[in-house]
Amino acid sequence: MSQRVYIFDTTLRDGEQSPGCSMTVPEKLKMAAKLVDLGVDIMEAGFPIASIGDFEAVEAVSKEFSEMQVAALARCTKLDIDRAAEALKHTKRPRIHTFMATSDIHLQFKLKKSREQVLEEVVKSVQLARTYCDDVEFSAEDAARTDPDYLEQVSKAAVAAGARTINLPDTVGYSIPSEYSALIGRICKALGDTAIVSVHCHDDLGLAVANSLAAIEAGARQIECTINGIGERAGNCSLEEIVMILKTRGDKLPYYTNINTEHLFAASQTLSSVITFGPQPNKAIVGENAFAHEAGIHQDGYLKNKSTYEIIDPKTVGVPQGKLVLGKHSGRHALKDRCSDLGFELSKEELDFVYHGFCELADRVKGVRNDAIANICRDAKKALGVSA
Repeated sequence: MSQRVYIFDTTLRDGEQSPGCSMTVPEKLKMAAKLVDLGVDIMEAGFPIASIGDFEAVEAVSKEFSEMQVAALARCTKLDIDRAAEALKHTKRPRIHTFMATSDIHLQFKLKKSREQVLEEVVKSVQLARTYCDDVEFSAEDAARTDPDYLEQVSKAAVAAGARTINLPDTVGYSIPSEYSALIGRICKALGDTAIVSVHCHDDLGLAVANSLAAIEAGARQIECTINGIGERAGNCSLEEIVMILKTRGDKLPYYTNINTEHLFAASQTLSSVITFGPQPNKAIVGENAFAHEAGIHQDGYLKNKSTYEIIDPKTVGVPQGKLVLGKHSGRHALKDRCSDLGFELSKEELDFVYHGFCELADRVKGVRNDAIANICRDAKKALGVSA
């Protein structure tokens, strides 16, 4: 039987923390509407203590989407937790997401606290958060670099204090899949069915999606991720990638999400319009070239049967259709098909003429526009004595 994986979207919180991604309250509301369309399970709307704007954004999202499960981030301090609870007062399904670093490197250099002090503060903070709402998540910041014995101790203590979800982030993107899988598997075994184990992976080594996938296989059932993979430094696990991996490879991965995948491209486009940049053209699933084909061999196969070079139907993610991009690597088959679309039915001799003219132009420009192809077709008809 397939098992459910919950999608915790943090585009509006961790995603917004990256350079060029800051959002106003109206922009967060616009993006939140797309996340609701997507069907994310939990929407982390911000970090209320960070600024008045962040508080107002969490409050506005909670009020506008009161039926949605909305989360607010808070450090393990009374001031943070009180502020998060106040910002979430309008939602019917609030989640306070409180966190504290647990790795020795963070304890020594950032917090300057002992393991015992941190453990005590985690317990008190989770207990306080539970006085405001039933749904409390605790994150052990830098879990991937935390001593496993201590991480297990903190996780068990947080659950005993009332946390329903334990998040074990790879905060600095340091872990590799086999290592992370072992850590997640250990904590899942230690907690059993007392809490959902969550992961929040960063992409500093390009492994955020791979580590999240390894965590699912090890027992994690919540993935924290963002649209377009935005987030601190190199970003977070990409929502569209992890979701489509599970949907496309169900034969090997018996897990599912409740994401409405046909809204993925629209969500990506909305985010790009709100922040200062979009995904790179070759970004999986939502990039401009994700369903584009230029190589002649690929185009030939695609025209015969799209499944030869497309493992995902573009419509599944909200892209109308794949596209053939005509450039210097394209072949006669794709060129003839494009000429036909432009209204030119060509004989073999005419196609040869057009193909040579097209190749000569394609060697000089980055991409050949339809109007240029039409002009070459007219030249062929004229040169070969045929009326265009």
